[in-house]
Amino acid sequence: MKTISVHESVGTVLAHDLTQIIPGVFKGSRFAKGYLVKPEDIPVLLSMGKEHLYVMELKDDDVHEDDASWRIALAAGGENIELNKKGEGKVELTAACDGLLKINSNKLTDLIEQDEIMFASIHQNQMVLKSQAVAGTRVIPLYVKKGMIEKAEQIQDIISVVPLKSAKVGLVTTGSEIYYGRIKDAFGDVLRKKFASLGSDVIKQVFADDDEEMIAASIQGLIEEGADLIAVTGGMSVDPDDRTPAGIRRSGANIITYGAPVLPGAMFLLGYIGEIPIVGLPGCVMYHKISIFDLIVPRILAGEKITRRDIKALAQGGMCQGCEICSYPNCGFGKISI
Repeated sequence: MKTISVHESVGTVLAHDLTQIIPGVFKGSRFAKGYLVKPEDIPVLLSMGKEHLYVMELKDDDVHEDDASWRIALAAGGENIELNKKGEGKVELTAACDGLLKINSNKLTDLIEQDEIMFASIHQNQMVLKSQAVAGTRVIPLYVKKGMIEKAEQIQDIISVVPLKSAKVGLVTTGSEIYYGRIKDAFGDVLRKKFASLGSDVIKQVFADDDEEMIAASIQGLIEEGADLIAVTGGMSVDPDDRTPAGIRRSGANIITYGAPVLPGAMFLLGYIGEIPIVGLPGCVMYHKISIFDLIVPRILAGEKITRRDIKALAQGGMCQGCEICSYPNCGFGKISI
């Protein structure tokens, strides 16, 4: 930073804000820090009593915050991410389509290890809507070095949105009370709506008694009819009469986990028959707006092969507090967040 005559300031960059006061008319910042002085500004500056100015001494490798943040965002934005300039060096990253938000946490940490860079996002692994803001970035100084930006540009595809695939869902509802018509099933309609909201269809629902072989046969029958995802409801607890987990095992499924560190949703089961996911859904999915269903099923529909470690990773932030601040998990304001 240096001091120069205002008459020699055209083409220089102001090092701080300049306040203008016109009694009874205006009081505020007339020229902002980083402003490039133009010839027509000289009379105004003189009227403000500015004979001399503090200006920045820029070098060839200095990059303005607007250009710097845009280049960072351009590199960080992956599939289905759009960029919007927000002014004052800020760039907003938005979803270009509905889908599942994915963030490479290691890359993000590497990026912001550079103290001059700020990059903030919402939580990953949640559904986002087209045009929804998912992240924002800027640099802290008004100017940064070209080398720092070039280093940041090497860290690419930090954040992306993955569209969901449309699945043909087979639904197996277990329980003697429903199989024999003693009570009416309430789970089917709930799941049809939930899957429809994710772009998938329940192609058929079948009912099974609390019998391992019948449950297994029902699963296999739906697969033979073309289902590429099986949802099983009812009998997911450890009660001796609840035979659903055993029936899923008998169907030939490779069980990834029976139990999840999530409330509501602790009695969740996940398995695979070949590449076909089998989800055993606990009763909470029927009456809780947000549950284990909303954390795992969208990821399956996004094409992820869910592992045991993926399920265990839900433990931190896996307790929903049931607030009404938002309508979806992972908001960071009290609902399940991972």
